[in-house]
Amino acid sequence: MLFDQVKDLMMETISCEEEKITPEAKLKEDVGLDSLDAMELGLALEEAFSLKIEEEDLKTFVTVQDIVDYLERKGK
Repeated sequence: MLFDQVKDLMMETISCEEEKITPEAKLKEDVGLDSLDAMELGLALEEAFSLKIEEEDLKTFVTVQDIVDYLERKGK
């Protein structure tokens, strides 16, 4: 499942606790993502899913589900 892949990647990349990562979790408020974390996560997503994520697209991610939806739209 795509959500599980994203969750695992987030735990590895930004050292976030698993229970904080839910589809509706807000990246900044709930997960604690800062701008550096966002860039690192973006790079990890690009590598893991073999795609290019534009910086403007990264800025539109508010929840974990936003990331999953984006990857689904990109066909990953």
